[in-house]
Amino acid sequence: MLMVIFMLEIKNLTVKVKEKKILDNFSLTINEGEIHALMGQNGTGKSTLCRVIMHDDDYEVTSGEILYNGKDLTKMSTTNIAREKIFMLGQNPIAIEGVTNAEMLRTSLSEVAAEPINIFTFNQKMEEICRSLELPLDFIHREINVGMSGGERKKNELLHMWMLEPKLIFLDEVDSGLDVDALKIVAKSINDYYEKYKPMILIITHHNNLLEKIRPHKVDIIKNGTVIATGDYSLAKKVEKEGFKAFNISGLGNNE
Repeated sequence: MLMVIFMLEIKNLTVKVKEKKILDNFSLTINEGEIHALMGQNGTGKSTLCRVIMHDDDYEVTSGEILYNGKDLTKMSTTNIAREKIFMLGQNPIAIEGVTNAEMLRTSLSEVAAEPINIFTFNQKMEEICRSLELPLDFIHREINVGMSGGERKKNELLHMWMLEPKLIFLDEVDSGLDVDALKIVAKSINDYYEKYKPMILIITHHNNLLEKIRPHKVDIIKNGTVIATGDYSLAKKVEKEGFKAFNISGLGNNE
């Protein structure tokens, strides 16, 4: 039986928005089972990377490739990218009125499986995940992120992650807006998911708070839309101790 090795390769990616270059010859490789962290000041292109990977039409790829298991994601629609079991949790998850968590997840899972799902098993799993995230069970039938606090939205998106079982996960400042207790719950959920499924994870953050709890295998520092330093978790500790000035990074405005 042929074993599939999962890998994300971003090669020499250059991206513009409204004629302004945001990413410049950006390269990054994440191998199967690896957790990476991408760190940098505001305006360095971190969030842009996520939007480009998920095929946001506001961003123009002028050169380079984003290869996932040999498929170029820049040539795929957002829907087909999601079908590849790629998942993004953004800084500010949007609210979707009129569609409940259960409805969205049942539809998504049924489409992937190409057959109806077992409702009993589905509900049982959602209840277990809600308990682990300390979410009320009525979140199962709540409209997606409607009327939820920032912390609840992040937990609600993690509920989606657990149900959809992605193999490649982007966490774009998932730690922003979380209090101490919520950060612990979110970090534990991500660690538990990693231990169970061993996905590839890219954590985008300014701070070391989350990385203390989710130890990445590699840390990359981004400046002017390109990676300028790569190392192990000690790089994140250096940022915590010395700030981004340790890498001679100056503020660049908000391009994210």
